[in-house]
Amino acid sequence: MNDRLPYLAVFGLLLGMFLAMLDGLIVGTALPTIVGDLGGLDHLPWVVTAYMLAGAATTPIWGKLGDLYGRKITFIAAIALFQAGSVLSGLARDMGQLIAFRAVQGLGAGGLMVGALAIIGVLVPPRHSGRLQSMIGVIMPIAYVGGPLAGGLLTDYLSWRWTFYVNLPFGAVALLIIATRIHLPPIERVKVRIDYGGAALLTTAIVALTLLSSWGGTTYSWFSPQILALAAGGVLALAAFVAVERRAAEPVIPPRLFHDRDFTLAQILSFLLGAIMLSVTNYLPQYMQFVQGTSPTLSGMLLLPLMFGMLGAQLITGHLISRNGRYRRYPILGGALTIAGTLALLLLEAGTAAAAASALSLLVGAGMGLVTQSTTLITMNSADPRDMGAASGTLTLLRTIGGSLGIALLGGLYAGNMRADLSARLGPAAAERLTAGGELTPHLLPDLPAAAGEAVREAVTSGLHGLLIGAAVLALIAFAASWLVRETPLREHPPARAEPAVTGPEQRERRDGGEAARLSAEKAT
Repeated sequence: MNDRLPYLAVFGLLLGMFLAMLDGLIVGTALPTIVGDLGGLDHLPWVVTAYMLAGAATTPIWGKLGDLYGRKITFIAAIALFQAGSVLSGLARDMGQLIAFRAVQGLGAGGLMVGALAIIGVLVPPRHSGRLQSMIGVIMPIAYVGGPLAGGLLTDYLSWRWTFYVNLPFGAVALLIIATRIHLPPIERVKVRIDYGGAALLTTAIVALTLLSSWGGTTYSWFSPQILALAAGGVLALAAFVAVERRAAEPVIPPRLFHDRDFTLAQILSFLLGAIMLSVTNYLPQYMQFVQGTSPTLSGMLLLPLMFGMLGAQLITGHLISRNGRYRRYPILGGALTIAGTLALLLLEAGTAAAAASALSLLVGAGMGLVTQSTTLITMNSADPRDMGAASGTLTLLRTIGGSLGIALLGGLYAGNMRADLSARLGPAAAERLTAGGELTPHLLPDLPAAAGEAVREAVTSGLHGLLIGAAVLALIAFAASWLVRETPLREHPPARAEPAVTGPEQRERRDGGEAARLSAEKAT
């Protein structure tokens, strides 16, 4: 397997990952038009948050199901569910339906990234994963560059609904390739118990914390009974989740994974990166459309520097790590570039030229690409092959939770700054009339009086600045954490055989004892 990679099989896996990538990016440029059609500006973040929440809640479950029952069949099931959610989202008739169907889509998306990463982790050893960049070089530009462009084109010339329908042909091809070309070592079939308690507590904690970050300071004050209850509920659910996972026979997130410091740091970096990436890529198009007056298509084109920066950083990092096996420098450099990139975007003003606004996004894209690539490799290298599904699921989970909480919290900063600035310029009553009921869309601006239109553009810019300051703080935390990463040699070979998915107490004790002995021997040498 080292010398001859299963390229067609890996292409099918990457195509499955592409579905999740494309959906997040292609919808971003369509969001203002969706709100203009369905109304509900106040619920705009939930079009993204519902998708992210559902994905985050189910990601570790998909990973564990893959470890227990077979990674191929669970990956196929995830694609099928994602496709069903795409159809339903395209058929939505109001904002409530769209949010609900996006949650269905997210249930399937939770298994796409984790499933593909887990299967690749079995097929290809970390040291040689850089050779996959030739395949990723085909898929990633289409998602990162073509996604926003396709979203704008479909919205302008067909309908925003086609931003969901476009998933169907890609999903069909991915299903065909995976069904016929993926061949994995058999998993030992044994009687297992799913950790339903842990999954329920994790879901409760994620929902509570996301609602807390979304509603705090906007819908409710930070010290209101509703927010205090959500905070208490989230903390208690997290504490109970940790206690349950320590006792569960097969936890959805095995605590032993976090015994490795690099694994833990990779998850922290992924969490922070998810918050920054999703917030920036979803709110920059709004600035482009409201302030620069661009169409959805052109706003997607103006994100090209960000996408190319991210893509180029991933390709170069993958090649360099594959060549020399060294990776510690890349999360550090990525954190530094992300800080610089978010601060550079603070130069954006209402009068900034569109080309300059577009070019300023290059730096933050490069920083995010460096962190994305290195944290994935660190996670795969730190996990034992028997936990590959749980490890990749945890990575995707933390990135997804980060994105969900980030777009809720940083989106709240955006909305709060925008409303405050608009109220200061036009008065509270006029600002409320503009923002209530989904009336404030880019198509409305030409019909507004000149003073009101200028006030809206300044307010949107102020909202973006609030979001970027929050993103810079998160990037600073990521930069500090990245210095703690240690350099560990990357594995040269994939696992020779699949470990049993689950064993009885005696076998599990013997297995864990053997693992401890192996680690002790490695440290001794």
